[in-house]
Amino acid sequence: MGRKATPEDFHPKYNAPPFLFRDDFDGWRDTPKFDFRNKPQLLNRIKARLNNPEMKTKIAQMDFLFDAVTVILFIIYILVQLLRLNFVQYMPIYLFVPLMAALRISLSGAGHYFNHRAQVRWNKLFAHIFDINYVPMSFVVIDGHSLMHHPYTQSDVDVKQNVFTAMMELPRYYRIPLHTVHKLGHVLTGMFVRTIEMCTYAIKYGVKDFYGSWQRSLPHYVGMVSMRVLLFSELIAFWMHGDLAAWFGQFVLTLWISTFMIVASHDFEEEVKDDLSEEQDWAVLQIKNSYDLTMVGNKYIDCFLSAGLSPHRVHHVLPYQKSGFANVISEDIVCEEAEKFNIVWSKPKNFFCDRLPILARHYLFSPSRWAKNKNRGLLKEHFHPQALRTSAEYIYKGFVGIGSI
Repeated sequence: MGRKATPEDFHPKYNAPPFLFRDDFDGWRDTPKFDFRNKPQLLNRIKARLNNPEMKTKIAQMDFLFDAVTVILFIIYILVQLLRLNFVQYMPIYLFVPLMAALRISLSGAGHYFNHRAQVRWNKLFAHIFDINYVPMSFVVIDGHSLMHHPYTQSDVDVKQNVFTAMMELPRYYRIPLHTVHKLGHVLTGMFVRTIEMCTYAIKYGVKDFYGSWQRSLPHYVGMVSMRVLLFSELIAFWMHGDLAAWFGQFVLTLWISTFMIVASHDFEEEVKDDLSEEQDWAVLQIKNSYDLTMVGNKYIDCFLSAGLSPHRVHHVLPYQKSGFANVISEDIVCEEAEKFNIVWSKPKNFFCDRLPILARHYLFSPSRWAKNKNRGLLKEHFHPQALRTSAEYIYKGFVGIGSI
């Protein structure tokens, strides 16, 4: 355009699907505003201390250690499955199911940080490990997460608050079985169809505007296809060994813990939002609207077990940091500077005790949106033709893939 972009250059609803925003949402008015040139702001105070050479060296070491642990976890992930398939006496199902859930969630947490890194070289490939917990599709959500969640935390534009949007259209007592079948459909066929759709776009519109060249784009597509093949192959391997119960147990546990974990580190179930009309201090807003989660109480272990959400406030203040370990050692500095701005540094919340009961009550046991708007009772919520049609369409979209993620 030959000039600086202005908010009016964007579509007022970002040309996004209507269900993402409320009806009266206006991106020109309702988008959070930040002035990073304001030197006294909290973010600049934090960055000044982190840019100390000694601290930069420590952060680089933590990034290396984080990657090393990720490699070890992936080797264990393979070995645990081989042990279950070939030497079942050493890997009973009561040990296999929670162990696989923990490993998948941990590796997805590593993938979360790979998504935040510059998409160059091996990062393009390894970012797709984000999908190993059966929930996201990195190829699709990488932009949504980095561009439509972090800058818009807790606002009406924050896409993360829509994780349960489609599920909330279902009758309350159908949600667990239908969403489980929906995601099983993703593993069997849905994400393969979606993958083909993504590749078709590349052929139809060309990759030059997306990635510059086929060579640059290839790792993205290889990573996307490889992850779909890996998840499907694991299912087939367990089926051929007559051990589908073990596969299904770890699938269900991983899926539901991961799904709740996505919304556990923010107050999306609350109706009250911050005033986003005035220009704000980035770091202050991020700290006030994010939680840290604990799983077992050790920050370095929790960093993986929480899919990277344990040092979540630091992650939101400094989303460009490359690893959860870097965020852990940066936490004292962020906390100390935040307190100088009179920001209360609250204790982390335990995922299982503090967050999961609230989230389950809100997302699993509240009436469907249709029943609430039409003031329908429990029976009509579950057996009205509209409710049954919505339920059938939800399963169908899981197996077709398109329109479901």
